[in-house]
Amino acid sequence: MSFLVTARKWRPKIFDEVVGQSHITQTLKNAIVNNRIAHSYIFAGPRGVGKTTTARILAKSLNCMNSINGEPCGECEMCKLFNNQQSLDVIEIDGASNRRIEEIRTLRESVKYAPTKGEYKVYIIDEVHMLTTESFNALLKTLEEPPEHTIFIFATTDIHKVPLTIISRCQRFDFRRIELGEIKSLLHKIAEAENIKIDDKSLTLIAKKADGALRDAQSLFDQVISFCGNNVESDVITKMLNLIDEEVYFIISDAVINKKYEDAFIVSKRIYENGWNFIDFVDGLIEHFRNIMTVIVSSNLKLIETAEVYKEKYNNYKNEFSEGDILRILSFLNKLQYEIKNTRNQRLTIEISLTHLIGLEKTSTISEILSKLNSGNVQLTDDQEKKKPILKPDISDSPKSENNSVKSSINSDPIIVVDKKNLNTGKEFKRLWEILIDKIIEEKFSLGLMAHTKLIEVIENKIMLELEHPEDEAIIKNHLQYINQAIIEILKNKYELVFTNSVKNGGKQIHNSNSESSIPKQTIYDDAGKKPFEEEHPLIKSIITELGGKEV
Repeated sequence: MSFLVTARKWRPKIFDEVVGQSHITQTLKNAIVNNRIAHSYIFAGPRGVGKTTTARILAKSLNCMNSINGEPCGECEMCKLFNNQQSLDVIEIDGASNRRIEEIRTLRESVKYAPTKGEYKVYIIDEVHMLTTESFNALLKTLEEPPEHTIFIFATTDIHKVPLTIISRCQRFDFRRIELGEIKSLLHKIAEAENIKIDDKSLTLIAKKADGALRDAQSLFDQVISFCGNNVESDVITKMLNLIDEEVYFIISDAVINKKYEDAFIVSKRIYENGWNFIDFVDGLIEHFRNIMTVIVSSNLKLIETAEVYKEKYNNYKNEFSEGDILRILSFLNKLQYEIKNTRNQRLTIEISLTHLIGLEKTSTISEILSKLNSGNVQLTDDQEKKKPILKPDISDSPKSENNSVKSSINSDPIIVVDKKNLNTGKEFKRLWEILIDKIIEEKFSLGLMAHTKLIEVIENKIMLELEHPEDEAIIKNHLQYINQAIIEILKNKYELVFTNSVKNGGKQIHNSNSESSIPKQTIYDDAGKKPFEEEHPLIKSIITELGGKEV
């Protein structure tokens, strides 16, 4: 058979050719140069990252007759025997198929014999975690006190299944996933050597599909060449491997910006017709918005694992989203990721969820809103300019005008001009009232009850509120000076608070904020129920007024 797969043809022959594991290869080279060779090693890490390859290079270098800076020369007798798989001093064992104690006992007997030609007799046991418990126990004594010229090298993809008694007797090296850029670089080098034309987008698709495993990337590379020939195009790779086209993710992010709800159904149809996995789509969409967040936060395109053609597109989103927007979107998608796995109709779930996602409004912090309100820096459309009132809000004690206008920094809805006698119909007033409540709750823990007050109506300069509990009125009045100041800051006018409390007979009791509360004075008893404490006691008063305490 003349054809040799890329993974074997381009397998590294020296330490410096091993991709992405310099922290390990440099340590091993130094150990050889300084003659600090351990009697047992264990290489752990995901599949296809170079564990077995590194073990073979180490075995060859240990027996090389002319080692140069820890690297095998490749020219001496021992190197040639190894390259031709004729060396009797390097024994490779598959732990999955030789896992029984009988095989390990045979191995224990063979280690007693000295190497034939080389300096060391090296045993490489791949997938060592597959050995039985009895087999591991049989190895313990040999590992602790091996013959002088015997070295063990274990490789495993599941280090957690290897007993700690074995690990403690070995030098452990943890192999990393290969970075996307390093995989692309090697595949590009191979393509040039093989006279294969392939673009950056195609290399990115292959590298991302490999998910950090170089061997998988090389296998995919062979598969793509078999299908495409010497001229590889990204569109063909996408169809051949049935990969989700990254363009669909940009369609969604653009739809969020432009509020194009129909794109949710266009993307859903495209996923369904191409046979793409809806779960994979959600995973890819999360990665897409993660890339956008990376650009917004760091402005560093190098932190994004994608093709060069897409990096500029991500860079264009820098001013389209805020950190708060992306965090809300990612939180929404994380919930969708869980829901999509547990739903029967995934397509319908995707369509509904994408519609919600596109409908998410941009976020603004309270500080940003207040800054815009105070500076008057609110952009108006042509229609809004026509509707803009001549008179501005008056924050004096006595209003100078019958009309009062409220500018909103929340969205681009037309500004509502309302008559002060019918102010409760003002949409923007209600929006600003919600901002006011949020500010109060954020700054004053004890006024958390304001979230449960109900805005009834606004007449002239009076704001009528319905309280959930009558005793809340005392707490609010205790902070009335702070609340009035916040009202002026947000609503740009002075208002008087009027409280209404529901009573048992279905009627209302109305209390002005400047009048004394009708809440009866409460008597509170100690645990024994004997000695009464009046409300005027400083501690009891603080509990009632600050924390909303009441008699039980």
